Amino acid sequence: MDDDIAWLGGWEGYRVCGVERFEGVTAEIWISLEPLVGGGAVCEGCGEAAPALHEVTVRRVRDLPILDARTWLEVPRRRVLCPRCGPKLERLSWLGRYSRVTRRLAESVARLCRFLPIKRVAEFFALHWNTVKTIDKRALKQKLGAIDLSGLTVIAMDEFAIQKGHRYATVVVDPTVKRVLWVGRGRGREDVRPFFELLGEDGRKKLKAVVMDMNAAYENEVRHQCPKAEVVFDLFHVVAKYGREVIDRVRVDEANRLTDDKKARKVVKSAKWLLLRNRDTIKKDEDRIRLDELLAANQALMTVYVLKDDLKELWRQRNKTDARAAWDSWFQRALESGITPLVAFARKLKAYLPGILAHATWPLHTSLIEGINNKIKVIKRMAYGFRDDEYFFLKIRAAFPGIQ
Repeated sequence: MDDDIAWLGGWEGYRVCGVERFEGVTAEIWISLEPLVGGGAVCEGCGEAAPALHEVTVRRVRDLPILDARTWLEVPRRRVLCPRCGPKLERLSWLGRYSRVTRRLAESVARLCRFLPIKRVAEFFALHWNTVKTIDKRALKQKLGAIDLSGLTVIAMDEFAIQKGHRYATVVVDPTVKRVLWVGRGRGREDVRPFFELLGEDGRKKLKAVVMDMNAAYENEVRHQCPKAEVVFDLFHVVAKYGREVIDRVRVDEANRLTDDKKARKVVKSAKWLLLRNRDTIKKDEDRIRLDELLAANQALMTVYVLKDDLKELWRQRNKTDARAAWDSWFQRALESGITPLVAFARKLKAYLPGILAHATWPLHTSLIEGINNKIKVIKRMAYGFRDDEYFFLKIRAAFPGIQ
């Protein structure tokens, strides 16, 4: 009977010499194992059969639950005396070197960690939070291995919030296959430098384009590390910046100008999110009507709203000549508007013109990274806050292995 249990349990090289079940708040099963008679121990170092034992210590190990009871194994852990390696632990297919859980329990924990927060997995298996994290981290390292940066010609870079208090990290992605290549804490030049060092001299020479937001630190480091790569500025971030610095500023100025007309002031003041949205994404008819009426009644808001849509045309051009013509037209109208926030924004944006025109050659954008950033927020919430950067970044890489 014990041999049948050992066969079912799959504890290779060992037989069952005792089984006890304890009832209580939580039922437990204790299984005592012993080495098979005549079963030779294999050295963990060289994989060869060892002729002698050095010492034996009993280790208590958790296994997968049996019959709705927590299952413990008492394993005589043998240290062999190997002629080649000296004293070494016996190699076991079902138990790691210093592990306190069987391989199959560790694999089950790691699989569940793909879908559930660590806290829930720890509760399900009645393991410590840190034990679950260690198991999952080890599994991720084995699965992901070293980062493969060969053959890269295009990358995208962006930042995301890692903690409260304006603490950020940088994520680098291969946009052609939606694969996270690297994640590092910080968003300064020195913070992203390790990625380019990892890329190597040959890799940096092969890089042709880098898409990013208007982050001066990223841009300066890319131009220093990869002088032949074109910097491509992303539409999403430019339009978002336009919304904050132009549309919202003009809305506030117009609301302040209408101090004596409380009704009109309230309409303008409450229209922030309506003005920042694209008209074709507004689903409700009443919201569209409200937007149309607001723009018809206010010339300044109408101007900045129309120029927002026209600004997007720069990213729809497929050659630099047309893109330059579109820019010249937009820039001239922005200056002629006489609207102070719009004029200031246009003049600042002119400094970034090479990166905007580069989009005509490299039609890339970071909307992919925005989607990744949203997923990162979910990963962070599932972990109830990561205290281990390496583990957090491994989880992000695992979530975006790339489209094969």
